[in-house]
Amino acid sequence: MSPTAIALILVAAVAHASWNLFSKQASVTGAVSFIWLVSVAATALYAPVIAIAVLVARPHLTTLSWVFMAGTGVLQAGYFLFLQSGYRLGDLSLVYPIGRGTGALLAALAGIVVLGERPGAVAVAGIACIVAGIAVIGLPARAAGASRTARHAPSAARSSAVGPSAVRPSAVGPSAARPSAARATAFALLTGTFIASYTLWDKYAVGPLRTPPLLQGYAAFPVMALVFAPQARRAADRTARVWSDYRRQVLGAALLAPFAYVLVLIALSFTAVAAVAPAREVSVLFGVLLGRRLLGEGDLARRLAAAAAIVAGIVAIAIG
Repeated sequence: MSPTAIALILVAAVAHASWNLFSKQASVTGAVSFIWLVSVAATALYAPVIAIAVLVARPHLTTLSWVFMAGTGVLQAGYFLFLQSGYRLGDLSLVYPIGRGTGALLAALAGIVVLGERPGAVAVAGIACIVAGIAVIGLPARAAGASRTARHAPSAARSSAVGPSAVRPSAVGPSAARPSAARATAFALLTGTFIASYTLWDKYAVGPLRTPPLLQGYAAFPVMALVFAPQARRAADRTARVWSDYRRQVLGAALLAPFAYVLVLIALSFTAVAAVAPAREVSVLFGVLLGRRLLGEGDLARRLAAAAAIVAGIVAIAIG
């Protein structure tokens, strides 16, 4: 992997972990209203950039290009929906690593089996190292870590809320935590399936179809705004409360989510998906640190040790 691709992926990883933190903070509000607001805000924020890019570059878009731009919106609608549902039930440091790890594994395997990519032995070892590290991060927290997270939960909730009615703390007892964690894990696995799907879909769009990465990365947001508009309109009161109480999280996610993904698509346009998909999962390192620092999530030593394995895997991919 080239130094340019590594730099793009690392910057994207920081941005990606940051907008996932915002999503976790707003997860108590319900998924659809938050996703719709983020989609509308991202569409508006990046519209001038897209207009200038189209006027300057005048890209040639075929009918198939438009199909793939619409398709990525549908796939990412599923991704955002399952991700936000997982965050409502589980920790950032549980849902985020499992979702990203599952997506990396499936995308890398599909790149090898379906697209015929042939990474070298060192790169394959790096992929395995990253997946193993992510799997360890996703293991359930020890009882001490769980109780420590419970003690921090009220203060973390208060710090993440923007308005007095924004947070309704959930149960933190062991009997409540176990089924919630299992359901959160299930949502995370489904999230990973959508990650792999839209990664391969968009790889084809920016590769053989030569759709500009900026357009392909942006297209998902106006499509998602249309997909979720009926439900957001039916829940107009809830949507208004989300905007009032979580405006900073909405705008932060709207700014960083497209930015992070466009950087990844630029890397995908000249780098194999079997290398990019696992390497971008360094974002789980930042996600674990943010979860510990800002949300009070525990078991830091084990999760950082696993994150070190992810970094070693990225080095192996770069060498291989």
